[in-house]
Amino acid sequence: MKHLIMIIHTNAQQDLSDQLRSMDQISGFTFSKAEGHGVQAENDPFLTDRDRVVGYIPRIRVDILLEDKDVDTVIDIIRQSTKGVKNQGIYWVTAVEKNGQL
Repeated sequence: MKHLIMIIHTNAQQDLSDQLRSMDQISGFTFSKAEGHGVQAENDPFLTDRDRVVGYIPRIRVDILLEDKDVDTVIDIIRQSTKGVKNQGIYWVTAVEKNGQL
């Protein structure tokens, strides 16, 4: 089992939500608000005047549990998206030692 974590710009949330709901490999996911802090490239197309003034970029954290065999497929589908998700974030994958319901 793997944990796919993505940080995307809030502008991409609805498109990503639609895309994730359409994938058979995904049984559920969680969105959480996040604030991106750090050095921002002036050519970042998603950096708004508001972002420059307040000092952070509004982001969404996405958490998804996936079977090991599905990780690359899901990432490839998101990368190849023609919707507003492409090139709007970062991701990493970690191993899940145990999971279950409480």
